[in-house]
Amino acid sequence: MSHAPKIQLGIDVLRSDLRQLPGTRWALVTNDTAVTSDLTLTSQALWQDGAPLCALFSPEHGLHVTAQAGESESHTVDPRTGLPVIDTYHLSASQLQAAITQLDIDLLLIDLPDVGTRYYTYASTMIDVMRSAAELGLPIVVLDRPNPLGGQIDGPGCQAEYSSFIGRANIPIRHSLTIGEIARFVAAYDTQLGRPAADLHVLTMHGWQRNMLWKDTGLPWVMPSPNLPHPTSALVFNGTALCEGTNISEGRGTTRPFELIGAPWASEQLAEQLNAYQLPGVRFRPTWFTPVMSKWAGQAISGVQLHVTDPYTIHPLRTALYLMSHLASHDFAWNEPTWEDSGPQTPYFIDLMWGNSHLRNRLAEMKPRDIDEFLHDEQLKDWIDPELLLYSCDKYAISHR
Repeated sequence: MSHAPKIQLGIDVLRSDLRQLPGTRWALVTNDTAVTSDLTLTSQALWQDGAPLCALFSPEHGLHVTAQAGESESHTVDPRTGLPVIDTYHLSASQLQAAITQLDIDLLLIDLPDVGTRYYTYASTMIDVMRSAAELGLPIVVLDRPNPLGGQIDGPGCQAEYSSFIGRANIPIRHSLTIGEIARFVAAYDTQLGRPAADLHVLTMHGWQRNMLWKDTGLPWVMPSPNLPHPTSALVFNGTALCEGTNISEGRGTTRPFELIGAPWASEQLAEQLNAYQLPGVRFRPTWFTPVMSKWAGQAISGVQLHVTDPYTIHPLRTALYLMSHLASHDFAWNEPTWEDSGPQTPYFIDLMWGNSHLRNRLAEMKPRDIDEFLHDEQLKDWIDPELLLYSCDKYAISHR
């Protein structure tokens, strides 16, 4: 019987010899979802190893990851290490730069998981911190982690005028990059634009291959945020998170967020209608559910549960568009942006998620037969130039769909 190869994470590589990194005052950007391969918190492991940590920076959801989407925590001190905690989520660029300056650090260390989808915000936190550090001339070290969605690339890039906290980089929705590769891409891209060059280093993994889904890594799944309890949640999130841009429930407030999708006007034949398309890697089950929070809280609504039958063949974006096209009627509506840093002056959250206004402009008139052509036209096939691709991905072989 074959076993998944042993993955040595960036944090594991660092712990093998802390002397790899310079400096006597390190700040660590992290939260409790970043752990070693044996499930020790990164912050606690480094503290116990004698790393010269002087502060922790936390992203959305907070250091202990108790806050819901669009929220953070009020902790100012980490009770395990006694280190001060700076909440980056509500800081402007100038405030973030000031917070880094006040700490008088000489190295910025980043260890945050990513879920392989552009609109997940931990990468945006990393990019914001990187850019502040670059302005200050501080070295940045990213501890690399697997992309749980593997090497497939899908969806449009993010046009510059739609850049926001849910899309800092012009990469596809399903981007195939590791967190370290996103950092390298952004650093190279920023240099091309004339921004201050980041003194960036990535401690890469050992044993990871880009064609691996999470189940292939042999690593235990740690919930990266409150509403991604399982690798399947992260896989379908790549598509069904688009419902956040609408008044369709994406299952927040249930035990199966992003797998349960519904609305008060959803037909009880919705599952039957969707199953008739024989979409690869997924089956739909009719169901009712009552969210305890978020959209339609306390109200029983009709919908479907997505059952992933083959994680290697499911096409989350395509699946989500088939689903949304059936619900884009009656009382359907688009949501306004809710993030503090909402990017351009657009009244529609979906534009920030998709990276342009095309989906919003087309969905109401889009028939299922139109979806494949629409997705084909939206693909960002040449999403970075060859030199940046080589620079970002010279450690792990990259595969394009």
